Amino acid sequence: MSNVKTKKIGKANIFLTVLLFIGCLTVLFPLYMTIIIALKQPQEMTNDIAGALSFPSTWSFSNFSEAMEVTHFWRSLFNSLVICAVTIILSILVHSMAGYAIGRNMAHKKGYRFIYYYIVSGMFVPFAILMMPLVKQTAILGLDNKLGVIILYVVFYMPMNVMLYSGYLKNVPLAMEEAANIDGASTWKTYWTIIFPMMKPMHATVAVLTALGTWNDVMTPLVIMSGTENTTLPLAQLNFQTQFGTNYNLAFASYLLALIPILIFYIFCQKQIISGVANGAVKG
Repeated sequence: MSNVKTKKIGKANIFLTVLLFIGCLTVLFPLYMTIIIALKQPQEMTNDIAGALSFPSTWSFSNFSEAMEVTHFWRSLFNSLVICAVTIILSILVHSMAGYAIGRNMAHKKGYRFIYYYIVSGMFVPFAILMMPLVKQTAILGLDNKLGVIILYVVFYMPMNVMLYSGYLKNVPLAMEEAANIDGASTWKTYWTIIFPMMKPMHATVAVLTALGTWNDVMTPLVIMSGTENTTLPLAQLNFQTQFGTNYNLAFASYLLALIPILIFYIFCQKQIISGVANGAVKG
């Protein structure tokens, strides 16, 4: 009997190893292609696979400086950082409070359960349906700028973040809040002194997921801030695509430059992410 179990465990380990290898390959291969193409000269670009995978004959680091010049890198980076940072801060503050109110009341109050389903249903509304009305409304209200984009991001990521926060609160015992209430603490004080610090893993998870979405988004800044100087990095990278073709060398160099800030942010938050997703998403 033990031999059968050992064989099953061995097969499962082999299967998981193959899956992990395939997963690593799907991540590392595009990254390898990006780095190689970013370091090549335009004349080295070929249509055959062997030529595309080959190392560059000369390492052309000038692609990075030229890409920074074409995209006005520092200005675009500043705009992306401002939009991303403010969106993350507002999302954590607003969505955590909404998730707390809903998560603590939806079990015994039907109204909160309806609000929860109403907010979460926003995840299923495609942006294409909202695009034209949002362009008109933001123009009328004078929000066709960075502030308008930030407000839209906070609204767009509210369904997912509220679901994560309300699910995570199921792991936070009520006893601590009841003890604080007995001591005379208000709901507001209890939340900020006890609940908010305890949701640190979920804060990190929400921060990373929101940052990835806002940092890489093209459509929202394109339709809201089109024609202004508030260009974000993804929007500036559209300069590499023209009606006559695409400058892949400069484009891929720019993609690598844009990858660095979000990669650094993820490294700082990675310790909290796994526990936050496991406790929040599974039980939500």
